[in-house]
Amino acid sequence: MIDRIEISACTSMMVGKKASLDGATYISRNEDRLVAIYPKRFVVQLAVTGRKETYVSPYNNLTVPLPESGYRYTSTPDADQSAGPNEEDGFNEKNVGESATESVYANERVLAYDPFIKNGLAEDSMTTLVLPFINSARDGVRYLGELVKKYGSAEGNGVQFNDQDEVWYMEIVTGHQWVAVRIPDDCYAVAANQIAIQDIDFNDPDNYMWADGIQDFVKDHNLNPDADHWNFRHIFGTDTEKDHHYNTPRVWFAQRYLNPEIEQDPESAELPFIRKANRKISVEDIQYIMKSHFNETKFDPLGHGNEHDRKTYRAISLSRTANSHILQMRDANQNGAAGVQWVGFGIPAFCPHVPFFTNATDTDKSYSEFPKKMDLSSAYWLYEALAMVVESHYAEFIEDDLAYQKDLNEWARRKIAEVDQAAAGMSGDDLTTYLTEQNHAIAKHYNDTTRDFLFKLITMGTNLSKLTFKMDPNL
Repeated sequence: MIDRIEISACTSMMVGKKASLDGATYISRNEDRLVAIYPKRFVVQLAVTGRKETYVSPYNNLTVPLPESGYRYTSTPDADQSAGPNEEDGFNEKNVGESATESVYANERVLAYDPFIKNGLAEDSMTTLVLPFINSARDGVRYLGELVKKYGSAEGNGVQFNDQDEVWYMEIVTGHQWVAVRIPDDCYAVAANQIAIQDIDFNDPDNYMWADGIQDFVKDHNLNPDADHWNFRHIFGTDTEKDHHYNTPRVWFAQRYLNPEIEQDPESAELPFIRKANRKISVEDIQYIMKSHFNETKFDPLGHGNEHDRKTYRAISLSRTANSHILQMRDANQNGAAGVQWVGFGIPAFCPHVPFFTNATDTDKSYSEFPKKMDLSSAYWLYEALAMVVESHYAEFIEDDLAYQKDLNEWARRKIAEVDQAAAGMSGDDLTTYLTEQNHAIAKHYNDTTRDFLFKLITMGTNLSKLTFKMDPNL
């Protein structure tokens, strides 16, 4: 069995409903792997009833009897499921979202007393075993906590949940120990492969949840380094050279963008997990952070810093991002088109997030199917091709690429507003059918636009060949 923590490393961002520009809750993440080509699909898993089936993980043989009934849900599974479904993210038909997982690392002190369970719950199974069975974000934490209690955890993971009212972030850090915090409505939070949650108020179960017995576990093994408070990050987390260069700078950059008035050290182990932005946060702001690579700093690997600075810190957007997603949940009481799942394939810096309504029964063939050989009718391959072409002539193509992404975002806002207006008078199967049809139209628009743009860049690129020699225009 491969240690999954060593093959995946992500960046997560959460936004409360009073912190967002449109009053929606948001959870988002870049799913990063160790290889540049890690194919994903975007699908709808239909509701089930009367099922009698046991789930067995292809990754580590975790065996769990499945409930007889489960809700319909969207997800982005691996194209190759030999190491598990890895469904990662989506909304269920109850308008509850999950993004699983953000790999996190515990220190050796706590792992000595509660090591991981080899065939326990791991990332490959988490969305499959949780999302179809939960009724709220809070319920997601409870349900996942019960699974960890019963089966143990195979690895350290951070998991996000949202519904129209709440956003929760849960960190599972040892075989059985975990905590979760409700992100305040007027705040945002960013996590980057490091235990992020800080103080826990055990007298406030409305805003914090935790594994049974976690306080006794810490006390019995003398694990709290602080004399006067209970800081989860200090007790369970790490503060290493790797953290300072691989993890904390990503949090620093996101907070620098949303709170430029606050000066912080990108290598600080004390960057706060939860912050209030200096403005309302738009979906475009979240996209910018998910697409970022230390833009406009000396640390940008595509920028003008010296060789050392450009390779000092690990950026948020990477060539090995398998999928970038933003889960937007608006007020479902006002509109049945409330859930929007923004799906991004290819390198986020160069490719758009595509909005899909999650009250749907299927997805476009360009997303649900995956040809093993490159085929520009496949969304995954289309965006991988675009990213490679843009980066290969970055200086010449980046402004055109940014304009292309901006135009699509402008179109997306108009399209969502148009669909919202039409959906306001619909309900039930009629609404679901309409939204499913609109998703196909959205996929077609993005696919057609992207293919046209890609062909334009390739044509432009023919004039950038190094096999060019200019001497006399008459020769």
